[in-house]
Amino acid sequence: MARRRSDPVRRFHQARWDEEIIYELSVPGQRGVLVPQAEKEIVDAVGDGVSVIPEALRRSTPPALPEVSQPRIVRHYARLSQETLGVDVTPDISMATCTMKYSPKVQEHIAARHPGLIHVHPLQPEETLQGLLEIFYQLEKFFCEISGLDHFSFQPGGGAHAIFTNAAIMRAYHRARGETQRDEIITTIFSHPANAAAPATAGYKVITLLPDEKGVPDLNALRAAVSERTAGLFITNPEDTGIYNPNIDAYVEAVHGVGGLCAYDQANANAVLGIARAKESGFDLCHFNLHKTFSAPHGCMGPALGALGATELLAPFLPVPRVRCHEGRYFLDEDQPRTIGRVRSFLGNVPVAVKAYAWILQHGFEGLKEVALCSVLNSNYLEAEVRKIPGVTLHYASGQRRLEQVRFSWEKLAEETGVGTEDVKRRIADFGLQHYWTSHHPWVVPEPFTLEPCESYSRDDMDEYIAVLRRISEEAYADPEFVKNAPYNSTIHRVPDQFIDDSERIAVSWRQYLKKDMGWNGAEG
Repeated sequence: MARRRSDPVRRFHQARWDEEIIYELSVPGQRGVLVPQAEKEIVDAVGDGVSVIPEALRRSTPPALPEVSQPRIVRHYARLSQETLGVDVTPDISMATCTMKYSPKVQEHIAARHPGLIHVHPLQPEETLQGLLEIFYQLEKFFCEISGLDHFSFQPGGGAHAIFTNAAIMRAYHRARGETQRDEIITTIFSHPANAAAPATAGYKVITLLPDEKGVPDLNALRAAVSERTAGLFITNPEDTGIYNPNIDAYVEAVHGVGGLCAYDQANANAVLGIARAKESGFDLCHFNLHKTFSAPHGCMGPALGALGATELLAPFLPVPRVRCHEGRYFLDEDQPRTIGRVRSFLGNVPVAVKAYAWILQHGFEGLKEVALCSVLNSNYLEAEVRKIPGVTLHYASGQRRLEQVRFSWEKLAEETGVGTEDVKRRIADFGLQHYWTSHHPWVVPEPFTLEPCESYSRDDMDEYIAVLRRISEEAYADPEFVKNAPYNSTIHRVPDQFIDDSERIAVSWRQYLKKDMGWNGAEG
């Protein structure tokens, strides 16, 4: 067991560099590496790679890429890394519903970066992709067992994309039955917002259910909402409060009773691996976020993959291509007359799928179940200690256990000191803990903060986090203005967020920045 410090709160001060952005470091003629030029006979044989592009599609001038020497670019990115917190530096328990678990390095270096993978081209003949296709074929079998559903697609580029794809599958299914009047989707306020946003983007009217006193969506409200216009239900369970709905099968039954379909958002599946499955609750569709539950990992809010599951009834509508196997040979099947088509190019996010495949193989069935058990144990320990902190309260389901996360509230602290959750969010950076997440909007729980330790974090990690929250609470009661003026030890002291929605100031590219903030008119080239 690790030696425990007498004070779990660490001394910390973030590095702060007055660092230019990469384009400002550019000096004409500088190079980090000289790109080798193809020999003339090779160019004559295979072409220069440019002349085959139609003239109308070619750039009139080369891209204005930064020209920087190798030592300078190494220092540049090393300094930026010193101004950044991440899972390799500090526990990220406070990223909540993102399930920010530790991802074993073997997945990255042995699996995802294997030469046999990184040198593959998606347009190679199938005969040369047998190993990769076998991984996808076996991964589908794994997820069929984990969920109980019959088929999976790994094309969607994340959870929201998988939800959108499920909405498209629902539409295709109902249209095939001649039920074109089904234009309503039902979801809940504590399900992930994409369960409303993605179907709305697909053209559906969305009905959102609110929770009852137990924190779960009201079943009678659902029964009142369903009709012959109901296309389906999109629901997360456990929801982002951490409360599991034990009667979820009754909700599915109510929607099935009017001819609708049910899609299970399993982005919070970390708590139920090997314990509860979509099949036993009666769901027709589901999705898992491989960059969350299956440790792909999260890299700057991605890269993502939404593994989409369906019953046999809905299999004809799944995206193509499907990976098949016949007499030991793997191939891509696009001959699916009722498919909704492609939702992403080629097979999808291949490295993420390979990382998840490796992670599942490392754990096996019993290991996946232990992931859930440890996750719930950690969350309940964290809840028991955090709720003792002055100013912290919990809404809904008094006395009930949550599962793998908890949505807490600083409502009492705000009432008694004027310090709210956004103030705590800024102060927490002074202790070397990264992004502290409040909740989705709207804030149904006042002054919220959501914690999810998953299975990755030790008791020492959680005790450090608890101690920091307790210290901030003590500071708020002793000197509220001190907390409100934080952070003091971070890279910057206060983010000027008043411009975040100002279209006249937002610049998502170097050219936009030059135009909007520097007055550049493009005449300089």
